[in-house]
Amino acid sequence: MRVATDIGGTFTDLVCLEFDEKTGKPKGVKVAKSDTTPSNFEQGILDTIRKGNINLTAVNFFAHGTTVVINALTEKKGVKTALITTKGFRDVLEIARCNRPDLFNFNFVKQPPFVPRYLRFEVEERMTYKGEVDIKLNTQNLKEIIRFCEKENVKAIAICLLHAYKNPAHEIQILQELKTLNSSIELISSHQVTREWREYERTSTTVLSGYVLPIAKRYLNNLEEKLHDKGLKDAPYIMQSNGGITTINDVKSNPITMVESGPASGIFGAIALGKVINKKDLIVLDIGGTTAKCALVENGQVKITTNYKIEHSRTEAGYPIQTPVIDIVEIGNGGGSIAWVDQGGKMHVGPKSAGAMPGPAAYGRGGSKLTTTDANIITGRIHPNYFLGGDMNPDYESIEKAAEELSQSLNATTSEIAKGILRIANANMVNALKLISVNKGYDPRDFSLMVIGGGGAMHGADLARELQISEVIVPNNAGVFSAFGMLMSDIRRDYIRTNVLTISEMQKPLIMNIFSEMKNEAIENFKNDNYKSEETKFTYYVDLRYAGQEHYVKVLLNNFNNETPLESIINNFHKEHKKHYSFELDTTVELVNFHLVAEVEVEKPDFPKKQILGKSIEEAIFDTREVDFDDLGKHQTSFYHRDSLEPEMLIEGPAIIAEKATTTVVSPLYNVSIDIYGNILLTLKTKI
Repeated sequence: MRVATDIGGTFTDLVCLEFDEKTGKPKGVKVAKSDTTPSNFEQGILDTIRKGNINLTAVNFFAHGTTVVINALTEKKGVKTALITTKGFRDVLEIARCNRPDLFNFNFVKQPPFVPRYLRFEVEERMTYKGEVDIKLNTQNLKEIIRFCEKENVKAIAICLLHAYKNPAHEIQILQELKTLNSSIELISSHQVTREWREYERTSTTVLSGYVLPIAKRYLNNLEEKLHDKGLKDAPYIMQSNGGITTINDVKSNPITMVESGPASGIFGAIALGKVINKKDLIVLDIGGTTAKCALVENGQVKITTNYKIEHSRTEAGYPIQTPVIDIVEIGNGGGSIAWVDQGGKMHVGPKSAGAMPGPAAYGRGGSKLTTTDANIITGRIHPNYFLGGDMNPDYESIEKAAEELSQSLNATTSEIAKGILRIANANMVNALKLISVNKGYDPRDFSLMVIGGGGAMHGADLARELQISEVIVPNNAGVFSAFGMLMSDIRRDYIRTNVLTISEMQKPLIMNIFSEMKNEAIENFKNDNYKSEETKFTYYVDLRYAGQEHYVKVLLNNFNNETPLESIINNFHKEHKKHYSFELDTTVELVNFHLVAEVEVEKPDFPKKQILGKSIEEAIFDTREVDFDDLGKHQTSFYHRDSLEPEMLIEGPAIIAEKATTTVVSPLYNVSIDIYGNILLTLKTKI
C-alpha cells in the first residue's frame, strides 16, 4: 500500500493506492480530505488517515508535502535568527537589490530583513572569488557572539561568508567551533544550502532556511513519531520544491527545499499522466482553497529555477530564495478568496482568503464575506449533495447575508455579484496563465490545459475559452492530484556550483572535472541514505550567457560525456537564447553555473485503468437543474456522478460532473469524453 498526503492552505489531502498481492497492479484508490490545522499540521494528516480508514501497518511507502515552511515565512512565524558574515558585509541583507520590481511605481517598499542589524555579526576573513585564502579566519569573537545570542534567546544562527560557494573551508571551521560553544542553537551555513554565487540571494536563502529550521525539525520529528506510533514502519519521504522526494533527514538539514513542495508534486503528477496519455505539452493549473498555481510543461519537461522569490509584487521587492524550484506562478485566487470593493467602488477577488476556518459563507461557520466558492454555489455550479464531498449542505442563508454588503456597494443583485466574482477570479487566473505562456513566447493554443486541485475543474472550461485552448484534461482524482503526484516522483537532489569560465576546448578538462566532483558528492550523499551508486541517474545542465551579460539561460546537456563537442553545447545555447529573447549574438559564450541532477528512481504505480461495466450514460445522471453559465446563458443542465462514468462515454455540454473532491463544469461550448484511465476530456465544439 502506498500513501501520499499534501497539506494545503485550506485542506489536507490523502491518496492511498492499494495493490493486488499476486499481480502487483493497483486494485483501488482511496482519497480523503480534511481541514488543514495550522496550529498543529500533523493533526490534519492524522484526520485524513482516519477518514480514509488507512491501516499504516500495511503501508510500505509514505510521501508527504507540506506548507509548513512557506507559511512560517509569509506569516513571520519563524524563530529569532542571527547571521554571521564576512567583515564589511553585515548590511548585505539591508542593502539587497536596488532595482524596483516596477520601474515607474513609486509606491515601492523595501521590506525589512528577517534578521535585524543588532543580530548580524562579522568575522574577519576573506576568500577570493577563486576560492583562495586572502585573509585567514579569525574566530576570537565567536564566544562573544554566542554569549550575546544566548542572552537574546536566539534559536538559529545562519553563517554566510563571501565566496564560500567557491571554498567553504572557513564556514566549516566556524560551524565546528560554534557547535563546541553551544549545542542548543541550530546552525546552518550557506554551503549547505547553495553553492551558487550572488551574495545577497545566497545570504537571504541561508537566513530563511535558518529562520524555519527549528520549526521544520520539530514538525518533521513530531510527524515521524506520530506516524510510527500509528504503525508506519519506514520513515516518510518528503516532497521538495524541485519536484522530487527525499529522505526526511535530508530536509531536516536544509528545510528551505520544501518551500513549494505541494505545488511541485501536482506538476510532476501531471507530467507523469501526460506521458501515459501522450500529452507532453501541457499548461497545468492547480486551484486550491487559497491560491492558484500554474506551470508550463514542454515536451514532458518543466523548467527548474533558482530565481525564486516570496512576497514579490509590483510594490514589494520580496525575499529571494536560491534553491531549485519549479518555474511556477502562484496567485492569491482560490475557492476561499474573498470578494471586496475598494475605495473607488471597484470589486476585487483575493488575495485574502477565508481559509478553512471560518471558510466561505456557505460553510456556515461564521464567514461573513462572499468568496469564489459561494459564487459557484449561487450560479448553481456546485450541487448541494456534493458540497465539501457531501459532508455538509451549503448554508444559503449565510450566503445571502454575506452578499448584502456587496449588493449595496455595487447596486447589483446577488446573481450579478456572483457572476462578477467568477469573471474577476477567471481574469486573475488568465493573467497568471499568460505569464507562463504568452509572456515567455509560447502560444497557449499549442497546449492542452490540465486542471487539478479542488477548484481547477470548476474554472478550466472558462479559462480555456479565454485562451483559445481546444482541450481541457481533468485527471481522475483531480481534487487530490497533488498528493497523487508524490507517488510519481523520484528521489531527487540538485547540485549547483558557480564557476565562471569561457567555453572553449581548453576548458573541457576543467568542466569534466567539476562535474565529476559534483557526481562523487552526490554518490556519497545517497550512500549515506543506503542507496547504491548504480541506482543513481544523473542529468547535466549548464547556465550559459554571452560575455558581458548579467543573467543566463539553462541548457540541458543531452548524453553528456567526455566526447560531447562543446560546439554543440554553444549551438544549443544560441537556440535557447533566441527562443527566450528573440535574438542571438556572435560573441563569446560563458559558463556560469554547473547544475547536476541526481535521481534514484522510485518504483511507481501504473495509472489504474477504468473498468467498462456496460452502463448507460443515463445511469450516471442524478439530477437536472438550472445552471447559470454567465454570458452563455442559463441552461437546464444534467448532473453526473463521475464514479458512474465509463471509458468511451460521450456527453454534450452543458453538463456538471460531480465527485467527492471537486466538480467539473462543462460549459455549453464543450463536449466531454472519458478515456481508458477515467480522465475527463473537454473538447471545444467545432460549431457553436
